[in-house]
Amino acid sequence: MKANFPICHYGRRKCVRKGEKMNATDFGKTKDGVQAHLYTIKNDTLECRVTDFGSILVSLFAPDKYGSSRDVVLGFDDVSGYENDTASLGCNVGRCANRIGGASFTLNGTTYTLDKNDGENCLHSGFHQYSKRIWTVKEHTDTAITLTLDSPDMDQGFPGALTMSVTYRLEENTLHISYEATPDKDTIINMTNHSYFNLNGSGDILDHMVVINASRFTPSDAQSIPTGEYADVEGTPMDFREPKAIGAEIGADYTQLLQGRGYDHNYVIDDYDGAVRYAVHLYSESSGILMDLSTDYPGIQMYTANYLEDAHGKNGAVYHPRDAVCFEPQFFPDAIHKPAFPSPVCPAGTLFHKEIVYTFSIDR
Repeated sequence: MKANFPICHYGRRKCVRKGEKMNATDFGKTKDGVQAHLYTIKNDTLECRVTDFGSILVSLFAPDKYGSSRDVVLGFDDVSGYENDTASLGCNVGRCANRIGGASFTLNGTTYTLDKNDGENCLHSGFHQYSKRIWTVKEHTDTAITLTLDSPDMDQGFPGALTMSVTYRLEENTLHISYEATPDKDTIINMTNHSYFNLNGSGDILDHMVVINASRFTPSDAQSIPTGEYADVEGTPMDFREPKAIGAEIGADYTQLLQGRGYDHNYVIDDYDGAVRYAVHLYSESSGILMDLSTDYPGIQMYTANYLEDAHGKNGAVYHPRDAVCFEPQFFPDAIHKPAFPSPVCPAGTLFHKEIVYTFSIDR
């Protein structure tokens, strides 16, 4: 399935010198006095800014139909904003993104206890998140940056030591984010990027048009824990198989939307086979920017910033609910407890590798 959105085609790009590095800039000091840095990668079409604090995507500039460039992700001006952030703006979330019911799980006969930071559940791996630590920059060129984080055995309560690697890479009008790690014990790994997208750069996103390549979603209970069932989107406000404005049915009298104050649900990508597959189209008529998202994860969480309350962001902006939309590729929430869901367990000695691909184009 493909939406009938306009796609533009970019011409040949200028060559860059191999190994050329762009200077990092200071991004402020943490509460512990550690210096954070901001790194830039760019080509003729896109520009990304990434900090070594949390390996966070701070800015992503894409061309609009007016010949200008817009920063299409929400964020903060310095490291202190990210230290105080509770909404995971731009974060690479791990070791396990989303929720684990009861903040515990059993693997190979051993029960592991996690932080209860979301009622009785664990959300985004608890209090000591990857996104609140300084990562090591392993490689940085004009168009790519790789950062790593050593995560020891029982870090956040999960078994197995590993070194998590995240790479941001630009290729023409596409941003690739890839994750790699090899644990020394069987463990859960479910890394994702939690960027908040607004293709206009500001204001709400209720008029953004969305297509999600999913005929089913996983219904949740009042605590946003999936029931373990699969439900058809047809005939419900969850149906985004054809272009639809985010705001069209977000206020519907529908239990799943009422429980989460809007969309905060996992969609089951159609025809998933483990390969990188198209998952989402996002389009703004105002800016003319179109974003396609592809991934080799089986699911994608759509979240309409329902709990983003008066966050003071970049350039004096104040962020509110509905000012952005997140699309988080993932294994399904609480998959470790749901036998019918694809397993998030990565066996010892096995390479974990996942891709998220964002492709930008313009409707002129």
